[in-house]
Amino acid sequence: MKKNTQLIHAGRGKKWTGSAVNPPIVRASTIVFETMEELKNASKNKGNAVPYYGRRGTATHFAFQEAMCELEGGAGCALYPCGAAAISGALLAFLKAGDHLLMVDTAYEPTRGLCEKVLAGLGIETSYYDPLLGAEIKTLIRPNTKVIFLESPGSLTMEVQDIPAICQVAKAHNIITMLDNTWASPILCRPFELGVDISIQAATKYIIGHSDVMLGTASANEQHWPQLREQSYLLGYCASPDDVYQASRGLRTLGVRLKQHEKNALEVAEWLAQRPEVETVRHPAFPEHPGHPFFQRDFNGSNGLFSFVLKQGSAAQVQAFIEGMQHFKMGFSWGGYESLITAVPNVQALRSVTHWPYAGPLLRLHIGLEDPEDLLADLEQAFARMALA
Repeated sequence: MKKNTQLIHAGRGKKWTGSAVNPPIVRASTIVFETMEELKNASKNKGNAVPYYGRRGTATHFAFQEAMCELEGGAGCALYPCGAAAISGALLAFLKAGDHLLMVDTAYEPTRGLCEKVLAGLGIETSYYDPLLGAEIKTLIRPNTKVIFLESPGSLTMEVQDIPAICQVAKAHNIITMLDNTWASPILCRPFELGVDISIQAATKYIIGHSDVMLGTASANEQHWPQLREQSYLLGYCASPDDVYQASRGLRTLGVRLKQHEKNALEVAEWLAQRPEVETVRHPAFPEHPGHPFFQRDFNGSNGLFSFVLKQGSAAQVQAFIEGMQHFKMGFSWGGYESLITAVPNVQALRSVTHWPYAGPLLRLHIGLEDPEDLLADLEQAFARMALA
């Protein structure tokens, strides 16, 4: 099936929907059994989409997990209450005291915080690596390196990694690769085809798409799925069936939403690239963007998230730029239908081993589903305010 057709049908088998169009919301803590034999069979198959206990999931969860595996290509999908929980759950499922983790230097800030404030306390050491390192990551591998964590494109600055090259090195050293695949959603990148072992999503973003639910997923290949599933269960991770239902519903419109996000964002990014106040636009689809050849090779398109760097701008000027917006709202997260803006005055403070070459502030935009003309007018007024500040 083509991708949009797959989005419509994934996880909607009759065993989940019955005679309805959508899988129903099934809420449960206790699952009851009529016979000892029935309970025994459920216990044997509790990891195989069979109701056993509420935290293991209901038909609502199983339908969405099946859809995610079909879309991303994994053997199984674990659910978490948010994207950050999916990251922590995946890492804690495979790391123990004395292990070494290689973390991309452009990782999502809470991922960095997890490494430095939680994993370090558990005796797990983290080293950061340049996102553009590629196969040369082999020079950083130690005897106790157990996981290489990727995020492509990277948070804020959007560098695109050579995922297959890194995965090839990892496999040669029996190291697990994990990819934060949130930017691509389940349809712009097929991580398992690139060699990734575990693909992580903040379904909060594009999958749900309406800025009203938090959810995380981690899909694993056949080799690593049993350990991810059981360790995540033992750590207590689970997700509300109501939230999972919203994620299933979000999948159905994901393709058309992403196309519109992509179209709108490219129009805004190209306009910004012509502005005299802008030093550079950090958009993976731009030919000059770091890692653009990997983006062309490994991704099926872009979305609404990118950044740009001002040539200069004081704190007062950045404040004037952001605070008078009509359509761009100031806030964290992204992936909803609305446009958002955030400022990062010091990118270098969020890096350990890579040099950020620009002195001006970075602004990250999420371009929503509004008419681009209105967004451009909003930005035009922002530049005017900045000039007067």
